[in-house]
Amino acid sequence: MRLGQTVPNFKADTTKGPINFHEWQGKSWVVLFSHPADFTPVCTTELGRIAVHQPEFAKRNTKCLAHSVDALNSHVDWVNDIKSYCLDIPGEFPYPIIADPTRDLAVSLGMLDEEQKRDPEVGKTIRALFIISPDHKVRLSMFYPMSTGRNVDEILRVIDSLQLTDRLKVVATPANWTPGTKVMILPTVSDEEAQKLFPKGFDKVSMPSGVNYVRTTENY
Repeated sequence: MRLGQTVPNFKADTTKGPINFHEWQGKSWVVLFSHPADFTPVCTTELGRIAVHQPEFAKRNTKCLAHSVDALNSHVDWVNDIKSYCLDIPGEFPYPIIADPTRDLAVSLGMLDEEQKRDPEVGKTIRALFIISPDHKVRLSMFYPMSTGRNVDEILRVIDSLQLTDRLKVVATPANWTPGTKVMILPTVSDEEAQKLFPKGFDKVSMPSGVNYVRTTENY
């Protein structure tokens, strides 16, 4: 799935019952993240930490949807393991896990090539994460190796950035940005426009090139 591409609608069986993706998404953002198999140690920690952070995703109008290529009954047993390992998950396991034993959905979402979907070793590479906006478009994608667990704080940070820049289309967020810190004013915005948009002020950074393109503000 490329950035800006519309996620095709699909139907799937999940641990929370069958879903029609577009209907299930509604007007929410979605984090769709996949795993190579059930009962894998790194993925167990990932699903657990995302479950613990469920209230933070809810604050951002974001639903979580996991994907794994095993069958539904296997998912149910795995959820019990995750809850046992991550004792700080509040209440019931909060989000659904898609069952995709044929790997057809993994292929349609670009996680796996059609020719490779029957190869269990290649199938282990399915560790993708997509952030999808309410218009069903892919806004961010991440692909991880089996050896490296995903950072939940980073997932929340990029959701904050995407939602901010959707709301305030004249800014971008710099490296290591977190909510409340300085944002960059886009070079397409003139200084006169910036003064109107940010009446409390902004900072201009002089560069050796003499090109005026770095302007920051905390007043957003």
